[in-house]
Formats: sequence, C-alpha cells, structure tokens
Amino acid sequence: MVLLKDGRIAMKEPIETTAAYYDPDACNLQEFNALIDQSTRAEDVPYAAAIEKNIPVYDMKDLRPILEDAQTRRQLMAEWARVLSAGAGVVALKKTYADASVLDKATEIFERIITEEKQGKAGGGDHFAAAGSNDRIWNSLQKLCEAAPDVHLDYFANTGIAAVCEAWLGPNYQMTAQVNLVHPGGAAQQAHRDYHLGFQSADVSASYPAHVHDISPVLTLQGAVAHDEMPLESGPTKLLPFSQAYRPGYAAWRRDDFRALFEERYVQLPLAKGDAVFFNPALFHAAGENTSRDIHRLANLLQVSSAFGRAMETIDRDRMCRLLFSHAVQAKADNRLTTAELSAAVAATAEGYSFPTNLDLDPPINGLAPETQAALFHRALLEGINEENFGRTLDQLNSAKMA
Repeated sequence: MVLLKDGRIAMKEPIETTAAYYDPDACNLQEFNALIDQSTRAEDVPYAAAIEKNIPVYDMKDLRPILEDAQTRRQLMAEWARVLSAGAGVVALKKTYADASVLDKATEIFERIITEEKQGKAGGGDHFAAAGSNDRIWNSLQKLCEAAPDVHLDYFANTGIAAVCEAWLGPNYQMTAQVNLVHPGGAAQQAHRDYHLGFQSADVSASYPAHVHDISPVLTLQGAVAHDEMPLESGPTKLLPFSQAYRPGYAAWRRDDFRALFEERYVQLPLAKGDAVFFNPALFHAAGENTSRDIHRLANLLQVSSAFGRAMETIDRDRMCRLLFSHAVQAKADNRLTTAELSAAVAATAEGYSFPTNLDLDPPINGLAPETQAALFHRALLEGINEENFGRTLDQLNSAKMA
C-alpha cells in the first residue's frame, strides 16, 4: 500500500517476490538502485524551506507557530508522514530549539555523566561501532531527568519534536534516548537499518516472515539532536534517501554489494547546534567518520517507539514523573511554558499507554482504557493536585498494574 498526498491509502501490487520470507540472495540491486534514483519534488513538500540532497529541510523558526493550530499541525504532520514513508525517508528540522541554551546545559550534564561512567566502568558497548571509537550514554532520557529535572523539562518541551514523533507513530509514543559522542578520528559505521529487525542477527531477521519486515519500520522513529556545530568533516549521519522503500532491505543491508552502493550514493547534511534529523528506521544509514582535528561530535539520539511496540530501553517513568512534577507545576504557574510545550515534555516522560495492566484492579474509566501516567500528569496540572497527592495516586496506579 502507499500513502497518497491527501492522506488516503491506496493499494499497489506487492513486490515481485511472492515468498513468505526474504532471502538475502534474492535481493535485487537493480530494483534498489531504481528506488534511490528518485528525486524529491518541491510540490510534494510545500512546508519545506528547501530541499538539500533530496532531503526536505524545514525551518522550525517559521513553522513552530503553526503547530499551535490543530488543522495546520495535522497538515504538516501528514507531509512528514508521506516523506518518511514513501518519500526521501528523512526530514531535517533546522532551529528545532528556539533557545539553544538548554542544549548547553544538557551537554554539560551529559559530559559529567560520561566522566562518571568511565570512572565507574559503567556503560560501554555500542551498536555497529568499534569499541572505544566513541562515548555512549545509554538511557540518557532518564539520566538527564534524574540529574536535572528542570533541564529535562525544557529540553523535551519541544513542540517540533513532539509533532514529528506523533506524525510517524501517533500519540502516546514512548521516548528513549542515547547520547553518542564521537571524537576526532572516530571511525564511520557500516550501513545498516535500525530497531527492531535491524538489531537482530541475519539469521534471526530472516526467520521473520515478509509482512513483519513491512511492519517493523512503523514501530520506531529515529532522530538525532545536534548539541554543537556538525560540519561535514565531523561526520554527521550518512543517509541514503528512498532506501527505506526497499521492502527486503533488512536482508539486503547486510550484503557487501548493497553496502558498497550505499558508500557510493549516501549523502550527509551539516547541522548547526539545535538542528535535528528524523528518519524512518528502515532507511540505510551510518554514522560518518570524524575526520576533524578538534570537533567532538555530540548528538542525542532519540529512538521513539510506538505505543503498540516494545521500546529498546527500560525506563523508570514513575521516577521521572515524580522528579518532573514540581518543575512542571512551577513552569505552568509562571506561564513560562505553553500548554503545547508542557504536553511535549510530559509525552517524553510519562507512560501514555494503558496496557498491559490488571483490569480487575485498574478498570477502564469513562471509556475502554484505564487512566495512564500521562493522563494523570495532565489531570494533576489542570486540577492543581499537589505533589503529595500526585505521588499517592501514582502509587495506586502502580499497585494496580503490578498486582
């Protein structure tokens, strides 16, 4: 099926193979080449400020105000969904942060965490990269919230990030994040696809039927927030526009000929501090080589999961809610953050999906599903529930779900 410009779904003929499983040996490099030969047309991305190397580039300074209007917000999200699905597979958001000073505060915290984890022998390991080529913070989402909940609040009170996540995943998405710090001389990754099937071995991936390969990309959105200037020599992510449309791609990316073609055809975009890129996890991509002498490339990699899927990391969202609540209350009282900004921060923090739960102890209320952490957080802000009662209600919610 294909997503049309007006948002409707049209059926199309399935890919030539009728096999229930994808065989890496049957992947067709010519078909793949034909897909990546496409071009992004300006008429297909009317909200984009520019098209660079086939990637639509959106100026969030201009677009941020329209996110306050439900109708235009939905139109913009529909355009992003088309690009991520049937278009280039990647969008670049310039000036994603109106105030980039929050990035400096977060960077300072992340650098401290990296130092502490190195001293404590925590962390380590990385996806697809040689050991020691970079520094990684797993679960930077929760660690930032624990270290400085006020910074976490401002960092994720970002309506642009919230809108692109919702555009691909729908509401109640599950935010996770991992910091990647690549030092001068840091080697490039090999081309790959991402979570879910991209994180499985070749044999395990091949054991899933073809229709599951179609489902995997719509369960996750990949993003990266630039915490400093990222010129090309620093090695920003290598991207292959339109490659996400190749259905057997979870089998194909492991082949040497497909990887060689990736190296011939990939593109990179330089990023400024506060810029972000988001892409379909099925897009062929790889971190670039940091050939600079003195640029330490730091990005916060946002891996956002559908409410209907399993996130990669275990997040203590209960603890994060408790840490964030008083800061959110104060921001609301001071009118420092808009309702939309607070909603974005809550979406990145609290659990927004009701299931699984114990329906005997946690029955549906005024509908088909029980109240979620996120709904409770919003209700507490609206009704002026104090911190003690908010914590007590969280205790009750947790007891019901865990029983």
